[in-house]
Amino acid sequence: MVMTTNTTHTVNATTTMSAEQTKNAAHTTTNARINFAKTAPKAFRALVGFDIAAREGLDPALVELIQIRASHLNHCAYCLHMHTNDARKAGESEDRLHMVAVWREAPHFFTEKERAALALTEAVTLVADGGVPDDVYAEAAARFDDDQELAQVLALILAINTWNRVALATAKRAGTDER
Repeated sequence: MVMTTNTTHTVNATTTMSAEQTKNAAHTTTNARINFAKTAPKAFRALVGFDIAAREGLDPALVELIQIRASHLNHCAYCLHMHTNDARKAGESEDRLHMVAVWREAPHFFTEKERAALALTEAVTLVADGGVPDDVYAEAAARFDDDQELAQVLALILAINTWNRVALATAKRAGTDER
């Protein structure tokens, strides 16, 4: 295990940082962090298995849209870079990739099903901000073929949120794609 001190906590008491500076500093680290896959291999393999199971039967384009939106919301550059690249490789258009972050303002880029999945992704990802509203859940339930498909979408949302937290906690760098 690598023991480190987070440099964002070493600010001199006489130095005052704005809220924005503090927020930005909190997202930057130069310290080495653990390699989660190597230091917790059973947990890592379990998460990989959960991720694989969550994707089962889902449209690959929908999978990437969900992962991209959750990664936006969680400010996970590592996962955002990885999943936008995966989406491109799978044939996703640049137009749609650029519109994921603002899908409500550009609904014509996405199907009703995709919009319902994006809304559910936002609600689950930001669950601490007010739970998952009944109308968001009901819209998702109405757009997916059955409870199984809806459960798969929910599992995928949970999986990407976990991956985002692993990447952020271990300071994964965007562009390295260390899968």
